[in-house]
Amino acid sequence: MNNKLISATVALGLLIPAYSYAQTWKNEAHDAWIDGKAESVLLLNTNLNNFDINTDVHQGKVTLTGEVDSDVDKALAGELVEGLEGVKSVDNKLTVMPASPTKNGDNADDASQVLTDTKITTVVKTRLLFEPEVSGTAINVTTENGVVSLDGELHSSAEKDLALNIARNTDDVKNVVDNLRVLD
Repeated sequence: MNNKLISATVALGLLIPAYSYAQTWKNEAHDAWIDGKAESVLLLNTNLNNFDINTDVHQGKVTLTGEVDSDVDKALAGELVEGLEGVKSVDNKLTVMPASPTKNGDNADDASQVLTDTKITTVVKTRLLFEPEVSGTAINVTTENGVVSLDGELHSSAEKDLALNIARNTDDVKNVVDNLRVLD
């Protein structure tokens, strides 16, 4: 009887650390998977310099560090990563490097609108690509002065409605122009 109790105690003593190690490995693998997705989404975005942005993931919380050119780039990086599956939160510690002052205030306003339009286009396109019920690769997204135009051919009117609503529900979008066609 004592041998069985000792054997059970030893077995339990060996299983608990093994289970704990398996859980740690599982969490670290999940964090590595999220980190890879975050790096990829930032790399695929042509408006950001991915080499100046670092990602660190711990228990689903992503910390962004590094330097970006503008507040729009900082917000864009945070938005892109926050939309990824498995991300619990984003701690956006990116530093905005001050841009050189422009000689003409209108140029600053124009540049700001161009950056906002670029951000809108990127966010809408990314959301369309990550929505499994929409053929995101079949949709061309352009933005001018906050007005988003969607062009392309989709398989159903439901898919078209979903794409339009994704664009309408994106921050800073003033209007959506529907140039989408449904294939018969």
